Amino acid sequence: MIQPADLPETLPVFPLPGALLLPRGKLPLHIFEPRYLAMLDDVLKTPERLIGMIQPYQSGGVERLHAIGCAGRLTAFSETEDGRYMVTLSGASRYRIVEEVEGFTPYRRCKASWTGFERDLGPAEKDSGFDRDGFMSLLARYFADQGLSTDWDSLKDAEDELLINSLSMLCPFEPEDKQALLEAPSLETRRETLITLIEFALRGGSGEEMLQ
Repeated sequence: MIQPADLPETLPVFPLPGALLLPRGKLPLHIFEPRYLAMLDDVLKTPERLIGMIQPYQSGGVERLHAIGCAGRLTAFSETEDGRYMVTLSGASRYRIVEEVEGFTPYRRCKASWTGFERDLGPAEKDSGFDRDGFMSLLARYFADQGLSTDWDSLKDAEDELLINSLSMLCPFEPEDKQALLEAPSLETRRETLITLIEFALRGGSGEEMLQ
């Protein structure tokens, strides 16, 4: 398990629209761009093996980075015959970008602050106000509406955090919506945000008032 002392001051970052990693979550990635292959080679040489996932956005024709991302520890990887990597990142902790670091690497690096995200390194969160039956009913409508399928038995048996975070990561929301889920300060607020996004999608993305 990652300890606070293991969190580095400077972090390689991987801007990927719509790819959401949350603490204690698992994110599979297929890496083939030369700059990110170089990043992976460098990360494998570090003791903490951390990569900072981050959402990019366009502003004035320039790709910028959101302030908050989530670092993941490289916990599994395999190399294909043509030199690509299939990897898995395990969510360690969210971070806030302090500044981007100029250097000679082909990938981007940032100074990171871990302050305010201490809970990410602790045990799984609980959601005492979670109406699981009502949520599962809403989720069934959403999956039917979106033409999605899942293992419902596994979802029903999943712990609160695993259920809410897995759905936050996997559901086909817009990148800005994924960012809102990432920045939710607690599991309860993430669940509330997730429900709002599902209800919005069921209304066809209309601006009508949504049920809470």
